[in-house]
Amino acid sequence: MNWLPTFANWPLAALAAGLAVPSLVLLYFLKLRRKEASVPSTILWKKAVQDLQVNSPFQKLRRNLLLLLQLLALIALLLALSNPITFYKARAGDRTVILIDRSASMSARDGNGVGGGRTRLDEAKRRALDLVDTMGRGGRAMVIAFDDSAETMQPFTGDAPALRNAINAIRPTDRRSSLKLAYQLADAQVQVVEGPGNNNQNQQRVFVYSDGRTRDDVQLALRGDVTFEPVGDPQSRNVAVVSFSARRNYEQPTQVQVFARLANYGPEPVAADVTLSVAAIDPQQTADAFEVRQVRSGLRLLPDRWSDKQKSDAEAKGEGNRNSVEFTLDIATAATIKLEQTNKDRDVLPQDDAALVVVPPPKSLAVALVTDFNPFLERMLASQRLQKPATLTPSDWETARPADYDVVIFDRYVPKHRPESGNYIWVGALPEDLALSQRKDEQGRGMMSTDVGVMDWAREHPIMRNLPSMDKLFIAEAMQLSLPLDATTLLDGTAGPLVVLHRQGKSTHLALAFDSLQSNWPMRKSFSLFFYYALQYIAVGTDLTVRESFAPGSTPRLPRSNLERALNGAKEITLVGPAGPRKLAVPATGDFALPPLDAVGLYQTNPVVPQYERVAVNLLDETESNVLPLDKPPGSIGQIAQADNGRSPLQLWWWLLAAVGLPLLLIEWWVYTRRVHA
Repeated sequence: MNWLPTFANWPLAALAAGLAVPSLVLLYFLKLRRKEASVPSTILWKKAVQDLQVNSPFQKLRRNLLLLLQLLALIALLLALSNPITFYKARAGDRTVILIDRSASMSARDGNGVGGGRTRLDEAKRRALDLVDTMGRGGRAMVIAFDDSAETMQPFTGDAPALRNAINAIRPTDRRSSLKLAYQLADAQVQVVEGPGNNNQNQQRVFVYSDGRTRDDVQLALRGDVTFEPVGDPQSRNVAVVSFSARRNYEQPTQVQVFARLANYGPEPVAADVTLSVAAIDPQQTADAFEVRQVRSGLRLLPDRWSDKQKSDAEAKGEGNRNSVEFTLDIATAATIKLEQTNKDRDVLPQDDAALVVVPPPKSLAVALVTDFNPFLERMLASQRLQKPATLTPSDWETARPADYDVVIFDRYVPKHRPESGNYIWVGALPEDLALSQRKDEQGRGMMSTDVGVMDWAREHPIMRNLPSMDKLFIAEAMQLSLPLDATTLLDGTAGPLVVLHRQGKSTHLALAFDSLQSNWPMRKSFSLFFYYALQYIAVGTDLTVRESFAPGSTPRLPRSNLERALNGAKEITLVGPAGPRKLAVPATGDFALPPLDAVGLYQTNPVVPQYERVAVNLLDETESNVLPLDKPPGSIGQIAQADNGRSPLQLWWWLLAAVGLPLLLIEWWVYTRRVHA
């Protein structure tokens, strides 16, 4: 038996003992005040003398069974008040659910760092195997593995070898951890076995083997007796890259700016160095050759687990928390950038030591401007460094009907013919066949607004988020637009939407509700910037800066148009990733979603799918990188087992009251009653 060594219980029990025990003994010293009475017989004198002796103060106590029983009962109550606890090895019940966390943080190697020791998942599986060995005859159990998804590895069965095989078959992933789906799956399996509404569902025993780093602990609910067995060492060290991004400089398209932030999830401050490596993308190679370009040292990372006061005290001593870095590179071609922290001393989780981003080459577009005359748009087009810029008159367009442009800008002109699929920018005009249209008055004339200013703009949209302030934009006259539900307003004016993005069928349309010549926009810096970002966005359909990096478990969707250009009649592609090559059958129609990318690293498609030559998967998750195990069950559901051999606490105060205190009080009452009536 162990006594809980908390200052909340022992002082209270000691104080109660100091008051109660002397008070009880004092009652046996008190001298009673007696009334004088005549005694008819000397036989009663002996009894009177005994009473006087017992109640005389300062006389030595005589042996008294009542006092002994009352002291024993009081001691039992005081021991119960001190909250005694013992630990026992939990055993499987008649129906047991085993939940094992296989998320990224469970790949941490506590105590030994990278390359040595057992992972947390290995330890969780060992404890689960020990639990299976405690199953009694007639007992059944099931095994569920979870990360941000949940998978039944073995339904309810009494076959111990099958349960052991299911536990050993669990493999780690780099995905995030979520318990909600696992709990829902456990409840659903119990309902299938026992039937809905069966009261026995509340008798199931649930064992959760995890470090507790889940993202949904406030949303958890589960019927049954839950035991959370924390896995992991609180003293483990881990330095992680938790934020990473890159973008090209508009003024110098070959220049790439890289930003990163690191965090320290260990118990002590650490110094860290960061290296930035670059590998040119060669579609013919399956492995990229990274070359270190820059090294940044002198980062000082304070522990994330420290309080604000501890951090402020450290900063006051000159131990500042410098945790972010910025790099600038010149990259003229497509490349992969890798940022890596180099402090690997006792670092327990390698998955978050590096992050990758794929930088495409500056997009060189073929763009046509169809206009009668607009010197501002023509000058803008000439400054965009386009692969194939062309300025056409409306008659040239109708005669030639070109179809090989990435984007076509129609300035105050609606063509009679245009390709069914394409990317179009409409300036001061809109075709009649679009759901996005100009509002009409009762006579069927297009409605206009005059003297229009700007109210707001979509600051987070890739086209708008890097623009200077739009507050000073003034428009003499603008169309009043009627928007479909799926349209996106990028610039909102005092009289209605001014710039709207709309996709219809196979086409993308960006509509400006005003003539640029009827505004002061061409005189402002945001004019050329807007068209640069707009051309890139609607032509490529992604962010302008870098290729999107994905979280572990993502399933990127490859557009059909990109697939057809890559496959050239083939019916399968090969996905090369950290776990090796994998052949995937491609459906005959529609887009194609890649299977879940469960491991961090770089993936490549073969044959190369445009815009998906390389796919970067990064952890970048503060919850998973935080390797400090929780000291309470997720969602405060159930009880926590001791980390030492998975033992669970058993509180004994109830047993002291029920098995010791109450029987002693009953015996004391019986003795007292017999004496009174003797």
